[in-house]
Amino acid sequence: MHEVGLLIVLVVVFALAFDYINGFHDTANAIATVVSTRVLTPLQAILMATVLNFAGALIANSVAKTIAGDIVAQSFATEQVVLAAVIGGIVWNLVTWKYGVPSSSSHALIGGLCGAALAHGGFQVIQWKGLIFKVLIPLVTSPIVGFIIGFVIMALIAKFFSNAHPVRAGTVFRRLQILSSAAMAFAHGQNDAQKSMGIITLALIGGHFLPVKADVPLWVKIACAIAMALGTSAGGWRIIRTMGHKIIRLEPVNGFAAETSGAAVILTASHFGMPLSTTHVIAGSIFGVGASKRISAVRWQVAHTMVAAWIITIPAAATVGALAYGLVRLMFR
Repeated sequence: MHEVGLLIVLVVVFALAFDYINGFHDTANAIATVVSTRVLTPLQAILMATVLNFAGALIANSVAKTIAGDIVAQSFATEQVVLAAVIGGIVWNLVTWKYGVPSSSSHALIGGLCGAALAHGGFQVIQWKGLIFKVLIPLVTSPIVGFIIGFVIMALIAKFFSNAHPVRAGTVFRRLQILSSAAMAFAHGQNDAQKSMGIITLALIGGHFLPVKADVPLWVKIACAIAMALGTSAGGWRIIRTMGHKIIRLEPVNGFAAETSGAAVILTASHFGMPLSTTHVIAGSIFGVGASKRISAVRWQVAHTMVAAWIITIPAAATVGALAYGLVRLMFR
């Protein structure tokens, strides 16, 4: 096989592998609360999340366009750079998955892309405006917004349902939580699967298989949607335990409030092409829901561990991406 052809095949294969890993790594974001509150069994929750992740992945492509055009200059995005970027994201995802740390798959991929691009062409390769305004600022603000919305929704529920019969209220919110969990799964597919779509499109443009600023090909959308759905079906039980049990003790009403606020933030960001971390958002929402009860209801030590993982994700993945770029250059001179 011609070297250029081999590289682009490897990019597609590794990007789909990343999508698959993203699926089982981030499944917890959509279904941890609905499983921990026992509204759905793990099997039921995973089947629902699989279908809705697939559906969400096929709708809209604003996030994919951001990944393909607003982070790294397309003229410098060679197949070697993109392949190294995906390797960086995969390695960091597997490390955090093994230890049950709910870090960000999105920012692992973006970190890997920045690291590989910097190793290839230096600081001028990075499109700093897109990176700052569409990635770094949302990275900081999205969990805060999720916290605030989760806090407000839970406070409003507590106010308007304070006199409701506990059994009836519990039944209502168990049903509503199925809808909120479904919305979260759909939002996850719409935002997260588009990242692999964008990375494959970037490689196709860099390898001159597509014109500059081209839309995401249909076969790329379908392939990434399938990979995400298959990964979701595999589950991510270590992270589900962290998200569903270690932050606060969840009831169906808490799960509904957290998932509703998380889905609202993610769907809004997807509309504007912002590649959010679904992990950051849902975790922030869960913290907000817990804090609305009382500050001590939240296990803040878990928050410290998560924040530490979030802070180091981009530089750690960038380092792996840069090292992977050096290895890829040696293999494909």
